Amino acid sequence: MTVKLFFQAIVKFTAGLILVGLLLFLPAGTFAFWQAWLLIGILFVPMLIAGFVMMFRNPALLRKRLNAKEEQKEQKTVVALSGIMFLAAFVIAGLNFRFKWFVMPNWTVIIGTVIFLLAYAMYAEVLRENAYLSRTIEVQEDQKVIDTGLYGIVRHPMYSATLFLFISMGFVLASPISVAILLLYIPIIAKRMKNEEKILEEGLEGYTDYKKRVKYKVIPFVW
Repeated sequence: MTVKLFFQAIVKFTAGLILVGLLLFLPAGTFAFWQAWLLIGILFVPMLIAGFVMMFRNPALLRKRLNAKEEQKEQKTVVALSGIMFLAAFVIAGLNFRFKWFVMPNWTVIIGTVIFLLAYAMYAEVLRENAYLSRTIEVQEDQKVIDTGLYGIVRHPMYSATLFLFISMGFVLASPISVAILLLYIPIIAKRMKNEEKILEEGLEGYTDYKKRVKYKVIPFVW
């Protein structure tokens, strides 16, 4: 762990927390948007814990996760589209709470929360299994194909986890419109995976054979 890495992580965490709060509470026009507080809690508390664990046990992985600067034009487009998607979903959720357009019942919020936490646990397991994970698409020095654990079931378990994480956010926020917006993550990651697999096939030894062994990308027997 380095002081620079610690402050970089804290700054990004704090900035993310403030940004999400603004996107939710400003459109809602009130801090009484309890579903927003719930989402912030289940999103940022585990994130903080995971950050400290990586900082002390695997700072190299934390450094990779903090690096979100894409070099390829196609992936920059994917990141931009994802940002627009989240901005729209959160702002609409706040407005939905404010004007009571289509507010979901509390039981859907509970189900969404359970799915979110299970997906978060899956996300943590993927981080444990794959030390090469980076937020940018690249082939790293001495990188090897991971084909055990969740990677023996689907080729992109990280996207499996984030798919359920992101879609469940709309349910936690009790906004069906936000759920519909977050479903746009499906074509976004489809575009990202197509480019990612091309890069891995070209630069990572054994990845083509791995694709033949593990047929599904995100969801077994579905996708």
